[in-house]
Amino acid sequence: MATLDFHAWLDDEFEEELGFSPLTQTRLGRKAEYGELDDVSETAQDLQLAWRRQSVAEMQSRFDREHLDEEGKLSWDLWEFILQREQAQVPFRRHRYIFGRNGPQTGLPNSLINYQDVNSVSDMEAYISRLTQSRRYLLQYLERAKLAAADGIRAPHFDYDQAIREIVRVTSGAPFESEGDSAIWTDISEKLSSLTERGLASKAERDVLEERARTALLSEFQPAYDEILAWLQADRENVSAVATGASALPDGDAYYAERLSYMTTLELTAQEIHTLGIAEVARIQTEMEGIKRQVGFQGSLQAFFSFMREDDRFYYPNTDAGRTAYIEQAEAILSEVKAKLPDYFGLLPKAGLQVKRVEAFREVPGGAAHYARGTADGSRPGTFYAHLVDMRAAAVNRLENLSYHEGLPGHHLQISIQQELQGLPMFRTVRGYTAFSEGWGLYAELLGKEMGGYQDPYADMGRLSGEIWRAVRLVVDTAIHSLGWTEERAVEYALQNSPRPEASVRSEVRRYFNNPGQATAYKIGMLEILEYRSRAKDVLGDSFDIRAFHDIVLGSGPLPMALLESKVERWIDASR
Repeated sequence: MATLDFHAWLDDEFEEELGFSPLTQTRLGRKAEYGELDDVSETAQDLQLAWRRQSVAEMQSRFDREHLDEEGKLSWDLWEFILQREQAQVPFRRHRYIFGRNGPQTGLPNSLINYQDVNSVSDMEAYISRLTQSRRYLLQYLERAKLAAADGIRAPHFDYDQAIREIVRVTSGAPFESEGDSAIWTDISEKLSSLTERGLASKAERDVLEERARTALLSEFQPAYDEILAWLQADRENVSAVATGASALPDGDAYYAERLSYMTTLELTAQEIHTLGIAEVARIQTEMEGIKRQVGFQGSLQAFFSFMREDDRFYYPNTDAGRTAYIEQAEAILSEVKAKLPDYFGLLPKAGLQVKRVEAFREVPGGAAHYARGTADGSRPGTFYAHLVDMRAAAVNRLENLSYHEGLPGHHLQISIQQELQGLPMFRTVRGYTAFSEGWGLYAELLGKEMGGYQDPYADMGRLSGEIWRAVRLVVDTAIHSLGWTEERAVEYALQNSPRPEASVRSEVRRYFNNPGQATAYKIGMLEILEYRSRAKDVLGDSFDIRAFHDIVLGSGPLPMALLESKVERWIDASR
Protein backbone atom coordinates (compact mmCIF):
# COMPACT_ATOMS: atom_id res chain seq x y z
CA MET A 1 0.00 0.00 0.00
CA ALA A 2 2.85 2.37 0.80
CA THR A 3 4.35 1.83 -2.67
CA LEU A 4 0.98 2.30 -4.38
CA ASP A 5 0.49 5.62 -2.59
CA PHE A 6 4.04 6.68 -3.41
CA HIS A 7 3.72 5.78 -7.09
CA ALA A 8 0.40 7.63 -7.30
CA TRP A 9 2.11 10.70 -5.88
CA LEU A 10 4.97 10.33 -8.39
CA ASP A 11 2.45 10.15 -11.23
CA ASP A 12 0.91 13.42 -10.05
CA GLU A 13 4.38 14.97 -9.88
CA PHE A 14 5.24 13.75 -13.36
CA GLU A 15 2.05 15.28 -14.71
CA GLU A 16 3.27 18.61 -13.33
CA GLU A 17 6.67 18.02 -14.92
CA LEU A 18 5.09 17.32 -18.31
CA GLY A 19 3.44 20.72 -18.05
CA PHE A 20 6.87 22.24 -18.71
CA SER A 21 7.02 20.60 -22.15
CA PRO A 22 3.97 20.47 -24.42
CA LEU A 23 6.18 19.01 -27.17
CA THR A 24 7.09 16.06 -24.95
CA GLN A 25 3.40 15.46 -24.35
CA THR A 26 2.85 15.39 -28.10
CA ARG A 27 5.64 12.87 -28.61
CA LEU A 28 3.98 10.70 -25.99
CA GLY A 29 0.82 10.71 -28.08
CA ARG A 30 -1.10 13.17 -25.90
CA LYS A 31 -3.08 16.16 -27.07
CA ALA A 32 -2.86 18.20 -23.89
CA GLU A 33 -1.53 21.71 -24.66
CA TYR A 34 -1.54 20.58 -28.29
CA GLY A 35 -1.23 24.12 -29.59
CA GLU A 36 1.57 25.25 -27.28
CA LEU A 37 5.35 25.26 -27.65
CA ASP A 38 7.80 24.88 -24.77
CA ASP A 39 9.40 27.79 -22.98
CA VAL A 40 13.10 27.02 -23.61
CA SER A 41 14.61 30.12 -22.01
CA GLU A 42 17.19 29.99 -19.22
CA THR A 43 14.55 31.42 -16.88
CA ALA A 44 12.32 28.44 -17.63
CA GLN A 45 15.23 26.09 -16.93
CA ASP A 46 15.68 27.72 -13.52
CA LEU A 47 11.99 27.34 -12.73
CA GLN A 48 11.98 23.66 -13.66
CA LEU A 49 15.06 22.94 -11.53
CA ALA A 50 13.49 24.76 -8.57
CA TRP A 51 10.36 22.66 -9.06
CA ARG A 52 12.38 19.44 -9.05
CA ARG A 53 14.26 20.40 -5.89
CA GLN A 54 10.96 21.10 -4.17
CA SER A 55 9.52 17.81 -5.40
CA VAL A 56 12.41 15.74 -4.07
CA ALA A 57 12.28 17.59 -0.75
CA GLU A 58 8.56 16.86 -0.48
CA MET A 59 9.17 13.18 -1.27
CA GLN A 60 11.80 12.92 1.45
CA SER A 61 9.57 14.54 4.05
CA ARG A 62 6.32 12.83 3.07
CA PHE A 63 7.38 9.20 2.50
CA ASP A 64 9.65 6.64 4.18
CA ARG A 65 11.87 4.76 1.74
CA GLU A 66 12.15 1.78 4.09
CA HIS A 67 8.41 1.16 3.89
CA LEU A 68 8.52 0.72 0.10
CA ASP A 69 8.89 -2.51 -1.87
CA GLU A 70 11.79 -3.10 -4.28
CA GLU A 71 10.23 -1.23 -7.20
CA GLY A 72 9.19 1.60 -4.88
CA LYS A 73 12.75 1.97 -3.65
CA LEU A 74 13.97 2.04 -7.25
CA SER A 75 11.47 4.81 -7.99
CA TRP A 76 12.72 6.77 -4.97
CA ASP A 77 16.37 6.38 -6.00
CA LEU A 78 15.61 7.38 -9.58
CA TRP A 79 13.67 10.50 -8.57
CA GLU A 80 16.68 11.60 -6.50
CA PHE A 81 19.10 10.57 -9.26
CA ILE A 82 17.36 12.80 -11.81
CA LEU A 83 17.77 15.82 -9.51
CA GLN A 84 21.44 15.02 -8.91
CA ARG A 85 22.07 14.89 -12.67
CA GLU A 86 20.23 18.13 -13.37
CA GLN A 87 22.09 19.98 -10.61
CA ALA A 88 25.42 18.69 -11.92
CA GLN A 89 24.64 20.22 -15.33
CA VAL A 90 23.90 23.73 -14.05
CA PRO A 91 27.49 25.08 -14.21
CA PHE A 92 27.70 23.90 -17.82
CA ARG A 93 24.30 24.99 -19.05
CA ARG A 94 25.76 27.07 -21.88
CA HIS A 95 28.32 24.45 -22.93
CA ARG A 96 25.77 22.41 -24.90
CA TYR A 97 25.74 23.61 -28.51
CA ILE A 98 22.35 24.89 -29.65
CA PHE A 99 22.54 24.86 -33.43
CA GLY A 100 24.14 22.16 -35.51
CA ARG A 101 23.39 18.45 -35.49
CA ASN A 102 19.84 17.77 -34.25
CA GLY A 103 19.30 21.40 -33.32
CA PRO A 104 15.92 23.17 -33.06
CA GLN A 105 16.22 24.32 -36.68
CA THR A 106 15.27 20.75 -37.69
CA GLY A 107 13.78 19.67 -34.38
CA LEU A 108 10.73 21.92 -34.67
CA PRO A 109 9.71 20.92 -38.22
CA ASN A 110 10.45 17.29 -37.35
CA SER A 111 8.05 17.50 -34.38
CA LEU A 112 5.32 19.13 -36.48
CA ILE A 113 5.68 16.78 -39.43
CA ASN A 114 6.15 13.48 -37.63
CA TYR A 115 4.35 13.91 -34.30
CA GLN A 116 1.60 16.53 -34.79
CA ASP A 117 -1.28 14.29 -35.83
CA VAL A 118 -4.23 16.08 -37.42
CA ASN A 119 -7.57 14.30 -37.16
CA SER A 120 -9.89 17.27 -36.72
CA VAL A 121 -10.19 20.96 -37.44
CA SER A 122 -9.16 21.71 -33.86
CA ASP A 123 -5.99 19.61 -34.35
CA MET A 124 -5.09 21.76 -37.36
CA GLU A 125 -5.79 24.88 -35.36
CA ALA A 126 -3.34 23.59 -32.74
CA TYR A 127 -0.74 23.04 -35.50
CA ILE A 128 -1.24 26.64 -36.67
CA SER A 129 -1.03 27.87 -33.09
CA ARG A 130 2.40 26.29 -32.81
CA LEU A 131 3.46 27.91 -36.06
CA THR A 132 2.31 31.23 -34.62
CA GLN A 133 4.50 30.66 -31.54
CA SER A 134 7.47 29.41 -33.56
CA ARG A 135 9.23 32.77 -33.65
CA ARG A 136 9.21 33.12 -29.86
CA TYR A 137 10.32 29.51 -29.44
CA LEU A 138 13.18 29.60 -31.97
CA LEU A 139 14.47 33.00 -30.87
CA GLN A 140 14.71 31.78 -27.27
CA TYR A 141 17.21 29.25 -28.57
CA LEU A 142 18.99 32.00 -30.48
CA GLU A 143 19.25 34.07 -27.31
CA ARG A 144 20.85 31.12 -25.51
CA ALA A 145 23.32 30.64 -28.37
CA LYS A 146 24.26 34.33 -28.13
CA LEU A 147 24.77 34.06 -24.35
CA ALA A 148 27.02 31.05 -24.88
CA ALA A 149 29.02 32.86 -27.56
CA ALA A 150 29.49 35.80 -25.17
CA ASP A 151 31.00 33.27 -22.73
CA GLY A 152 33.42 32.07 -25.42
CA ILE A 153 31.43 28.90 -26.20
CA ARG A 154 30.78 28.26 -29.87
CA ALA A 155 30.02 25.09 -31.79
CA PRO A 156 32.62 23.80 -34.29
CA HIS A 157 32.59 25.37 -37.74
CA PHE A 158 30.92 22.33 -39.31
CA ASP A 159 27.97 22.67 -36.93
CA TYR A 160 27.46 26.24 -38.13
CA ASP A 161 27.71 25.08 -41.74
CA GLN A 162 25.25 22.23 -41.19
CA ALA A 163 22.73 24.47 -39.44
CA ILE A 164 22.98 27.02 -42.28
CA ARG A 165 22.37 24.30 -44.88
CA GLU A 166 19.44 22.90 -42.93
CA ILE A 167 17.79 26.29 -42.50
CA VAL A 168 18.04 26.86 -46.24
CA ARG A 169 16.43 23.45 -46.86
CA VAL A 170 13.64 24.03 -44.34
CA THR A 171 12.73 27.41 -45.86
CA SER A 172 13.07 26.45 -49.54
CA GLY A 173 9.92 26.14 -51.61
CA ALA A 174 6.36 27.34 -51.05
CA PRO A 175 5.18 29.35 -49.28
CA PHE A 176 8.63 30.91 -48.77
CA GLU A 177 9.63 30.71 -52.45
CA SER A 178 7.71 30.39 -55.68
CA GLU A 179 9.21 27.10 -56.90
CA GLY A 180 8.42 23.76 -55.31
CA ASP A 181 6.96 23.05 -51.89
CA SER A 182 8.84 23.12 -48.60
CA ALA A 183 8.65 20.04 -46.37
CA ILE A 184 6.51 21.90 -43.83
CA TRP A 185 4.09 23.15 -46.50
CA THR A 186 3.82 19.67 -48.03
CA ASP A 187 2.94 18.32 -44.59
CA ILE A 188 0.30 21.00 -43.99
CA SER A 189 -1.24 20.44 -47.42
CA GLU A 190 -1.37 16.67 -46.96
CA LYS A 191 -2.93 16.92 -43.52
CA LEU A 192 -5.53 19.43 -44.74
CA SER A 193 -6.35 17.24 -47.73
CA SER A 194 -6.77 14.26 -45.44
CA LEU A 195 -9.29 16.21 -43.35
CA THR A 196 -11.42 17.05 -46.37
CA GLU A 197 -11.14 13.56 -47.88
CA ARG A 198 -12.38 12.03 -44.62
CA GLY A 199 -15.24 14.52 -44.38
CA LEU A 200 -13.78 16.12 -41.25
CA ALA A 201 -13.53 19.61 -42.77
CA SER A 202 -15.40 21.39 -45.53
CA LYS A 203 -13.68 22.95 -48.54
CA ALA A 204 -14.32 26.39 -47.04
CA GLU A 205 -12.82 25.37 -43.69
CA ARG A 206 -9.81 23.93 -45.48
CA ASP A 207 -9.19 27.15 -47.39
CA VAL A 208 -9.38 29.23 -44.20
CA LEU A 209 -7.00 26.93 -42.34
CA GLU A 210 -4.56 26.87 -45.25
CA GLU A 211 -4.46 30.65 -45.40
CA ARG A 212 -3.94 30.91 -41.63
CA ALA A 213 -1.07 28.42 -41.86
CA ARG A 214 0.49 30.37 -44.73
CA THR A 215 0.25 33.61 -42.76
CA ALA A 216 1.87 32.03 -39.67
CA LEU A 217 4.70 30.59 -41.75
CA LEU A 218 5.44 33.88 -43.46
CA SER A 219 4.97 36.20 -40.46
CA GLU A 220 6.45 34.09 -37.62
CA PHE A 221 8.21 30.93 -38.81
CA GLN A 222 10.26 32.35 -41.70
CA PRO A 223 11.37 35.57 -39.93
CA ALA A 224 12.73 33.48 -37.03
CA TYR A 225 14.72 31.29 -39.40
CA ASP A 226 15.97 34.37 -41.25
CA GLU A 227 17.18 35.92 -38.00
CA ILE A 228 18.93 32.73 -36.89
CA LEU A 229 20.49 32.32 -40.33
CA ALA A 230 21.80 35.89 -40.32
CA TRP A 231 23.35 35.43 -36.87
CA LEU A 232 24.95 32.09 -37.79
CA GLN A 233 26.43 33.54 -40.98
CA ALA A 234 27.82 36.56 -39.12
CA ASP A 235 29.10 34.63 -36.10
CA ARG A 236 30.66 31.98 -38.34
CA GLU A 237 33.55 34.40 -38.79
CA ASN A 238 34.37 34.06 -35.08
CA VAL A 239 34.73 30.28 -35.27
CA SER A 240 38.10 28.60 -35.71
CA ALA A 241 38.77 26.64 -38.88
CA VAL A 242 40.10 23.84 -36.63
CA ALA A 243 37.51 22.09 -34.45
CA THR A 244 38.41 21.67 -30.78
CA GLY A 245 36.99 19.43 -28.09
CA ALA A 246 35.50 20.08 -24.67
CA SER A 247 38.85 20.73 -23.00
CA ALA A 248 39.19 23.96 -25.02
CA LEU A 249 35.97 25.36 -23.54
CA PRO A 250 35.89 27.37 -20.30
CA ASP A 251 36.30 24.87 -17.43
CA GLY A 252 36.29 22.27 -20.18
CA ASP A 253 37.85 19.36 -18.28
CA ALA A 254 35.21 19.57 -15.57
CA TYR A 255 32.51 19.83 -18.22
CA TYR A 256 33.76 16.70 -19.97
CA ALA A 257 33.93 14.80 -16.67
CA GLU A 258 30.29 15.74 -16.05
CA ARG A 259 29.35 14.57 -19.55
CA LEU A 260 31.06 11.20 -19.06
CA SER A 261 29.30 10.71 -15.75
CA TYR A 262 25.96 11.74 -17.27
CA MET A 263 26.26 9.46 -20.29
CA THR A 264 27.74 6.35 -18.68
CA THR A 265 26.04 6.74 -15.24
CA LEU A 266 29.37 5.59 -13.83
CA GLU A 267 32.33 7.45 -12.35
CA LEU A 268 34.97 6.66 -14.97
CA THR A 269 37.79 8.98 -15.95
CA ALA A 270 38.58 9.90 -19.53
CA GLN A 271 41.88 8.03 -19.28
CA GLU A 272 40.20 4.85 -17.99
CA ILE A 273 37.75 4.92 -20.89
CA HIS A 274 40.51 5.68 -23.41
CA THR A 275 42.61 2.74 -22.20
CA LEU A 276 39.60 0.42 -22.26
CA GLY A 277 38.87 1.48 -25.82
CA ILE A 278 42.37 0.66 -27.04
CA ALA A 279 42.14 -2.81 -25.47
CA GLU A 280 38.72 -3.47 -27.00
CA VAL A 281 39.88 -2.37 -30.46
CA ALA A 282 42.75 -4.88 -30.26
CA ARG A 283 40.48 -7.71 -29.06
CA ILE A 284 37.88 -7.18 -31.78
CA GLN A 285 40.52 -6.92 -34.49
CA THR A 286 41.65 -10.42 -33.52
CA GLU A 287 38.11 -11.65 -34.27
CA MET A 288 38.16 -9.74 -37.56
CA GLU A 289 41.35 -11.52 -38.55
CA GLY A 290 39.40 -14.77 -38.18
CA ILE A 291 36.69 -13.52 -40.59
CA LYS A 292 39.38 -12.42 -43.04
CA ARG A 293 40.88 -15.93 -43.02
CA GLN A 294 37.41 -17.50 -43.31
CA VAL A 295 36.59 -15.65 -46.55
CA GLY A 296 40.10 -16.24 -47.93
CA PHE A 297 41.14 -12.61 -48.24
CA GLN A 298 44.85 -12.23 -48.90
CA GLY A 299 46.34 -9.09 -47.41
CA SER A 300 46.45 -7.03 -44.24
CA LEU A 301 43.46 -6.24 -42.07
CA GLN A 302 43.64 -2.61 -43.26
CA ALA A 303 43.56 -3.86 -46.87
CA PHE A 304 40.50 -5.94 -45.95
CA PHE A 305 38.89 -2.79 -44.56
CA SER A 306 39.58 -0.96 -47.82
CA PHE A 307 38.14 -3.83 -49.83
CA MET A 308 34.91 -3.74 -47.81
CA ARG A 309 34.65 0.03 -48.13
CA GLU A 310 35.15 -0.01 -51.89
CA ASP A 311 33.72 -3.22 -53.36
CA ASP A 312 30.34 -2.70 -55.04
CA ARG A 313 28.92 -5.95 -53.64
CA PHE A 314 28.52 -4.25 -50.26
CA TYR A 315 26.30 -1.41 -51.52
CA TYR A 316 22.97 -0.94 -53.20
CA PRO A 317 22.99 1.52 -56.11
CA ASN A 318 22.58 5.20 -55.27
CA THR A 319 19.07 5.23 -56.77
CA ASP A 320 15.51 5.17 -55.51
CA ALA A 321 15.41 1.46 -56.37
CA GLY A 322 18.52 0.89 -54.29
CA ARG A 323 17.00 2.75 -51.34
CA THR A 324 13.80 0.73 -51.61
CA ALA A 325 15.80 -2.52 -51.67
CA TYR A 326 17.71 -1.42 -48.55
CA ILE A 327 14.50 -0.76 -46.61
CA GLU A 328 12.90 -4.00 -47.81
CA GLN A 329 15.94 -6.00 -46.70
CA ALA A 330 15.78 -4.38 -43.26
CA GLU A 331 12.10 -5.31 -43.01
CA ALA A 332 12.87 -8.93 -43.94
CA ILE A 333 15.61 -9.17 -41.29
CA LEU A 334 13.29 -7.78 -38.62
CA SER A 335 10.50 -10.16 -39.58
CA GLU A 336 12.82 -13.15 -39.25
CA VAL A 337 14.20 -12.19 -35.85
CA LYS A 338 10.75 -11.33 -34.50
CA ALA A 339 9.73 -14.99 -34.81
CA LYS A 340 12.62 -16.01 -32.54
CA LEU A 341 11.97 -13.52 -29.72
CA PRO A 342 9.86 -15.85 -27.50
CA ASP A 343 12.86 -18.15 -27.08
CA TYR A 344 14.87 -15.31 -25.52
CA PHE A 345 12.31 -13.04 -23.84
CA GLY A 346 9.32 -13.49 -21.58
CA LEU A 347 8.40 -9.83 -21.93
CA LEU A 348 7.53 -9.04 -25.55
CA PRO A 349 6.55 -5.71 -27.14
CA LYS A 350 3.09 -5.10 -28.53
CA ALA A 351 3.95 -1.95 -30.52
CA GLY A 352 4.51 -2.06 -34.27
CA LEU A 353 7.77 -1.15 -36.02
CA GLN A 354 8.40 0.53 -39.38
CA VAL A 355 11.57 1.29 -41.37
CA LYS A 356 11.80 4.71 -43.04
CA ARG A 357 14.27 6.94 -44.79
CA VAL A 358 15.11 10.15 -42.94
CA GLU A 359 13.27 13.17 -44.37
CA ALA A 360 15.27 15.21 -46.87
CA PHE A 361 15.34 18.39 -44.77
CA ARG A 362 17.30 16.64 -41.98
CA GLU A 363 19.12 13.90 -43.90
CA VAL A 364 22.92 13.82 -43.68
CA PRO A 365 25.30 11.81 -45.92
CA GLY A 366 26.70 9.05 -43.71
CA GLY A 367 24.45 10.02 -40.80
CA ALA A 368 23.87 7.43 -38.11
CA ALA A 369 20.70 5.36 -38.24
CA HIS A 370 18.42 6.00 -35.28
CA TYR A 371 15.19 4.92 -33.64
CA ALA A 372 12.17 7.06 -32.81
CA ARG A 373 9.80 5.61 -30.24
CA GLY A 374 6.14 5.06 -30.98
CA THR A 375 3.28 5.75 -28.60
CA ALA A 376 2.34 3.54 -25.66
CA ASP A 377 -1.15 2.99 -27.07
CA GLY A 378 0.22 1.75 -30.39
CA SER A 379 -1.36 4.55 -32.45
CA ARG A 380 2.08 5.50 -33.79
CA PRO A 381 4.60 2.69 -34.41
CA GLY A 382 8.25 2.86 -33.54
CA THR A 383 10.46 3.90 -36.45
CA PHE A 384 13.91 2.71 -37.53
CA TYR A 385 15.28 5.66 -39.53
CA ALA A 386 18.13 5.35 -42.06
CA HIS A 387 20.06 8.12 -43.83
CA LEU A 388 20.06 7.02 -47.48
CA VAL A 389 21.02 10.16 -49.38
CA ASP A 390 24.44 8.55 -50.03
CA MET A 391 24.11 4.79 -50.48
CA ARG A 392 27.92 4.41 -50.47
CA ALA A 393 27.73 5.31 -46.77
CA ALA A 394 25.10 2.61 -46.09
CA ALA A 395 26.95 -0.70 -46.37
CA VAL A 396 24.59 -3.62 -46.91
CA ASN A 397 26.71 -6.04 -44.88
CA ARG A 398 26.04 -3.84 -41.82
CA LEU A 399 22.29 -3.79 -42.31
CA GLU A 400 21.61 -6.94 -40.28
CA ASN A 401 23.60 -5.46 -37.44
CA LEU A 402 21.77 -2.11 -37.66
CA SER A 403 18.39 -3.85 -37.75
CA TYR A 404 19.13 -5.71 -34.54
CA HIS A 405 20.37 -2.51 -32.87
CA GLU A 406 17.63 -0.10 -33.90
CA GLY A 407 14.79 -2.57 -34.15
CA LEU A 408 14.62 -6.09 -32.71
CA PRO A 409 15.91 -7.16 -30.24
CA GLY A 410 17.36 -3.67 -29.75
CA HIS A 411 15.85 -0.24 -29.22
CA HIS A 412 12.33 -1.02 -30.41
CA LEU A 413 12.00 -4.03 -28.13
CA GLN A 414 13.56 -2.31 -25.12
CA ILE A 415 11.69 0.99 -25.44
CA SER A 416 8.35 -0.59 -26.33
CA ILE A 417 8.56 -2.92 -23.32
CA GLN A 418 9.46 0.10 -21.20
CA GLN A 419 6.40 2.03 -22.39
CA GLU A 420 4.11 -0.97 -21.87
CA LEU A 421 5.22 -1.86 -18.33
CA GLN A 422 2.43 -1.97 -15.77
CA GLY A 423 2.58 -1.01 -12.11
CA LEU A 424 5.37 1.55 -12.45
CA PRO A 425 5.08 5.34 -12.18
CA MET A 426 4.87 6.90 -15.61
CA PHE A 427 8.20 8.71 -15.46
CA ARG A 428 9.95 5.34 -15.48
CA THR A 429 8.14 4.28 -18.64
CA VAL A 430 9.25 7.45 -20.44
CA ARG A 431 12.70 8.47 -19.18
CA GLY A 432 15.94 6.80 -20.26
CA TYR A 433 19.67 6.63 -19.63
CA THR A 434 22.08 6.55 -22.56
CA ALA A 435 24.32 3.82 -21.14
CA PHE A 436 21.31 1.57 -20.58
CA SER A 437 19.52 2.14 -23.88
CA GLU A 438 22.58 2.28 -26.14
CA GLY A 439 24.31 -0.42 -24.11
CA TRP A 440 21.26 -2.60 -24.72
CA GLY A 441 21.30 -1.71 -28.43
CA LEU A 442 24.91 -2.85 -28.76
CA TYR A 443 24.23 -5.94 -26.63
CA ALA A 444 21.34 -6.70 -29.02
CA GLU A 445 23.79 -6.78 -31.93
CA LEU A 446 25.68 -9.63 -30.24
CA LEU A 447 22.45 -11.27 -29.12
CA GLY A 448 21.39 -11.35 -32.78
CA LYS A 449 24.32 -13.70 -33.43
CA GLU A 450 23.34 -15.88 -30.48
CA MET A 451 19.83 -16.04 -31.97
CA GLY A 452 21.20 -17.47 -35.22
CA GLY A 453 21.91 -14.32 -37.23
CA TYR A 454 24.92 -13.33 -39.35
CA GLN A 455 25.12 -16.59 -41.31
CA ASP A 456 27.02 -14.73 -44.03
CA PRO A 457 30.58 -14.10 -42.78
CA TYR A 458 30.51 -10.64 -44.33
CA ALA A 459 27.40 -9.88 -42.26
CA ASP A 460 29.28 -11.12 -39.20
CA MET A 461 32.07 -8.78 -40.23
CA GLY A 462 29.38 -6.12 -40.25
CA ARG A 463 28.58 -7.01 -36.63
CA LEU A 464 32.24 -6.76 -35.67
CA SER A 465 32.44 -3.51 -37.63
CA GLY A 466 29.62 -2.18 -35.48
CA GLU A 467 31.21 -3.35 -32.26
CA ILE A 468 34.70 -2.12 -33.09
CA TRP A 469 33.22 1.24 -34.04
CA ARG A 470 31.86 1.57 -30.50
CA ALA A 471 35.31 0.67 -29.18
CA VAL A 472 36.85 3.24 -31.54
CA ARG A 473 34.43 5.74 -30.07
CA LEU A 474 35.89 5.19 -26.59
CA VAL A 475 39.31 6.07 -27.97
CA VAL A 476 38.26 8.92 -30.25
CA ASP A 477 35.74 10.67 -27.99
CA THR A 478 38.14 10.80 -25.06
CA ALA A 479 41.02 11.79 -27.34
CA ILE A 480 39.06 14.67 -28.87
CA HIS A 481 37.76 16.04 -25.60
CA SER A 482 40.59 15.25 -23.21
CA LEU A 483 43.77 14.77 -25.27
CA GLY A 484 43.29 17.51 -27.89
CA TRP A 485 43.02 15.35 -31.00
CA THR A 486 42.06 17.17 -34.21
CA GLU A 487 39.25 16.09 -36.48
CA GLU A 488 41.70 14.72 -39.04
CA ARG A 489 43.63 12.70 -36.47
CA ALA A 490 40.39 11.20 -35.18
CA VAL A 491 39.27 10.34 -38.72
CA GLU A 492 42.65 8.78 -39.52
CA TYR A 493 42.55 6.59 -36.39
CA ALA A 494 38.98 5.47 -37.15
CA LEU A 495 39.78 4.60 -40.77
CA GLN A 496 42.87 2.63 -39.73
CA ASN A 497 40.98 0.60 -37.16
CA SER A 498 37.56 -0.06 -38.72
CA PRO A 499 36.05 -0.84 -42.13
CA ARG A 500 33.43 1.91 -41.85
CA PRO A 501 33.00 3.99 -45.06
CA GLU A 502 34.88 7.30 -44.97
CA ALA A 503 31.77 9.45 -45.43
CA SER A 504 30.23 7.76 -42.40
CA VAL A 505 33.45 8.10 -40.40
CA ARG A 506 33.63 11.84 -41.02
CA SER A 507 29.98 12.35 -40.13
CA GLU A 508 30.40 10.34 -36.94
CA VAL A 509 33.57 12.11 -35.80
CA ARG A 510 31.83 15.46 -36.19
CA ARG A 511 28.98 14.08 -34.11
CA TYR A 512 31.44 13.42 -31.27
CA PHE A 513 32.68 17.00 -31.35
CA ASN A 514 29.06 18.10 -31.12
CA ASN A 515 28.00 15.92 -28.18
CA PRO A 516 30.89 15.14 -25.79
CA GLY A 517 30.75 11.82 -23.99
CA GLN A 518 27.63 10.45 -25.65
CA ALA A 519 29.57 8.10 -27.89
CA THR A 520 31.20 6.37 -24.90
CA ALA A 521 27.89 5.13 -23.46
CA TYR A 522 27.32 2.36 -26.02
CA LYS A 523 30.34 0.18 -25.30
CA ILE A 524 30.40 0.96 -21.58
CA GLY A 525 26.74 -0.03 -21.24
CA MET A 526 27.17 -3.22 -23.29
CA LEU A 527 30.20 -4.34 -21.27
CA GLU A 528 28.29 -3.77 -18.04
CA ILE A 529 25.30 -5.87 -19.22
CA LEU A 530 27.63 -8.64 -20.40
CA GLU A 531 29.45 -8.59 -17.07
CA TYR A 532 26.18 -8.97 -15.16
CA ARG A 533 25.15 -11.84 -17.45
CA SER A 534 28.48 -13.58 -17.03
CA ARG A 535 28.25 -13.22 -13.27
CA ALA A 536 24.76 -14.74 -13.26
CA LYS A 537 25.88 -17.65 -15.44
CA ASP A 538 28.86 -18.37 -13.18
CA VAL A 539 26.72 -18.42 -10.05
CA LEU A 540 23.59 -20.13 -11.40
CA GLY A 541 25.23 -22.61 -13.75
CA ASP A 542 22.72 -24.89 -15.48
CA SER A 543 19.80 -23.10 -13.83
CA PHE A 544 20.64 -19.83 -15.62
CA ASP A 545 17.68 -18.82 -17.84
CA ILE A 546 18.42 -16.27 -20.58
CA ARG A 547 14.72 -15.33 -20.79
CA ALA A 548 14.60 -14.60 -17.07
CA PHE A 549 17.84 -12.59 -17.25
CA HIS A 550 16.51 -10.42 -20.08
CA ASP A 551 13.24 -9.85 -18.23
CA ILE A 552 15.17 -8.76 -15.14
CA VAL A 553 17.23 -6.29 -17.20
CA LEU A 554 14.23 -4.84 -19.05
CA GLY A 555 11.46 -5.38 -16.52
CA SER A 556 11.97 -2.22 -14.48
CA GLY A 557 12.54 0.13 -17.39
CA PRO A 558 15.88 1.90 -17.96
CA LEU A 559 18.18 2.13 -14.94
CA PRO A 560 21.55 3.71 -14.24
CA MET A 561 24.22 1.02 -14.33
CA ALA A 562 24.75 0.86 -10.55
CA LEU A 563 21.03 0.34 -9.90
CA LEU A 564 20.81 -2.27 -12.66
CA GLU A 565 23.77 -4.15 -11.18
CA SER A 566 22.12 -4.18 -7.75
CA LYS A 567 18.88 -5.47 -9.26
CA VAL A 568 20.66 -8.31 -11.07
CA GLU A 569 22.54 -9.21 -7.89
CA ARG A 570 19.25 -9.47 -5.97
CA TRP A 571 17.86 -11.72 -8.71
CA ILE A 572 20.93 -13.95 -8.60
CA ASP A 573 20.65 -14.30 -4.83
CA ALA A 574 16.95 -15.12 -5.08
CA SER A 575 17.59 -17.67 -7.87
CA ARG A 576 20.32 -19.66 -6.13
